[in-house]
Amino acid sequence: MNTIRYRILICSLLCCFLIACSNTVRVRRGDTLYSIARKQGVSVRSLIERNRLKAPYRIFPGQKLSIPRQRFYTVRKGDTLFSIAKKHNMTVAQLARINNLHAPYTLSVGQRLKLTEWDNTTPTSTTKTLINKKATSQTAKASAPATTKNVTIPKAAQSKRFDRPASGKIIQGFSSTENAHNEGINIAGKIGDPIKAADAGQVVYAGNELKGYGNLMLVKHKDGWITAYAHNDKLLVKKGVTVRRGQQIATMGKTGNAKTPQLHFEVRYKTKVVDPQKYLR
Repeated sequence: MNTIRYRILICSLLCCFLIACSNTVRVRRGDTLYSIARKQGVSVRSLIERNRLKAPYRIFPGQKLSIPRQRFYTVRKGDTLFSIAKKHNMTVAQLARINNLHAPYTLSVGQRLKLTEWDNTTPTSTTKTLINKKATSQTAKASAPATTKNVTIPKAAQSKRFDRPASGKIIQGFSSTENAHNEGINIAGKIGDPIKAADAGQVVYAGNELKGYGNLMLVKHKDGWITAYAHNDKLLVKKGVTVRRGQQIATMGKTGNAKTPQLHFEVRYKTKVVDPQKYLR
């Protein structure tokens, strides 16, 4: 057998071996990214990135998902947390968090660092919501939403009204169709335009770890309501702070997967996504 044919045979066998050993799962009815990630012991974010899923991270019964395997790095002489993070396209904060490291982040030669984020913390119900988007997320470490459709909004709660969070034109409305799925509304504007809280509440998430949403803020209101503000340029309020209705909480941007300056705004009752326009004053 000549060298070229031998190499082709070896490559073919290797490909077959990798395919056979790959860890995949088939989505079942009722599955969400969060439930699959938790069952497989991986983070939602790693599941999204491994399968190159895009917002709003929808999955369907019968779909095959590849389960990411945990990766490690062994510290070498001269390595720093910054150099390792940069080499593997991570942030220092992310790498430190995954490995439970604290400042001044002292490393030792031969130390084994995890490069894959796993769900070792329990996501709060609020974060599960914003990520319940046929997808899912993680608390202050976000990962991504799969919406629960069987939640009924009580009549008393149906009269709830929110202020408009931005004054621009609505460039994309709410839609639950498969071809034009949008679990909120998108409001156009200019970078730096004020983004205001649609109602009084507490900031339960402020960060940019949910891929596709850019700088994101979640505000929890009374009686089970939650509002989400995505693609911001700057977040002006931190997690845990109580905000007033109409208070500026961010500035408009085009972060995440936004192509133009805009605000992606969502309204949810517990885990049920609703059309924001039906609840705006």
